[in-house]
Amino acid sequence: MLKHHGVRRTHIHNVRLAVLLSLTAGLVNGEGFLGFSVLTTNVTGHAAIFAENISIKSWTTSWVIALWMFLFLSGAFISSFIIDVIGKNQRYSNLIPLSYEFIILVIIGIIGNHFKNNIVARQLFAGSLLFAMGMQNALVSMISKSVVRTTHLTGTFTDLGIELAQLNFIKPEKKAELKERIGLKLFIISSFIAGALLGAYAFRNFYYYSFFVPACILILTILYDVFRVNAKRYYRKIGKKIKKGPVNLGEIPLPKIKRLVFKKEDANEI
Repeated sequence: MLKHHGVRRTHIHNVRLAVLLSLTAGLVNGEGFLGFSVLTTNVTGHAAIFAENISIKSWTTSWVIALWMFLFLSGAFISSFIIDVIGKNQRYSNLIPLSYEFIILVIIGIIGNHFKNNIVARQLFAGSLLFAMGMQNALVSMISKSVVRTTHLTGTFTDLGIELAQLNFIKPEKKAELKERIGLKLFIISSFIAGALLGAYAFRNFYYYSFFVPACILILTILYDVFRVNAKRYYRKIGKKIKKGPVNLGEIPLPKIKRLVFKKEDANEI
């Protein structure tokens, strides 16, 4: 779900990506709001608060909010820069932004409770989460060609409303594709809301340790893709060896033999 791009990318890849990372963003949104009284997954609300503080000449708060918006932008820039420099065809280039996000969540989970009464530290934590969400949003947008958005729901609800209306007018042969897009939006929305509910519950019970929950989901996402890539490469090599000539099945563990799918002529040869 992280490796495939373009024509190689399927609907199921986008669904997996949407569910896991929307759930992560929902958790961060719920926990960040309760922990720092800040929306930590998007910048839409910050623009209004920024304008309000400018109007009442609260310059210090205005600068802090401006810094938060800049951190979200910086996260998106760095994520895109990393992927473009390393190259979309590299095996693990997409995992680097998620690894940085994982590190940020773990650090907040470890030291957050020690600085819960420190206003400056809480503002820094909120900014770091905005930076992480900017990285995630850019990563997902680049991988899915802007089909999937995981850190906010405004555009997703808008697209869902448009596509639901199109159901009544679209040609029958294109209706299946439209239903797939609608289903994807519903997965994003339901996963984000479920994550926010789980995040609120987790924070009220475990405080800043609750940030370990989205961190665990991220590491599972990373490991899932890494192991799938390695497994496919391994079985592709086994398949090539089988095609080259007779294979001593005693050299291959029985569970791995069961998973191999042979062509009819290959099976006869063995």
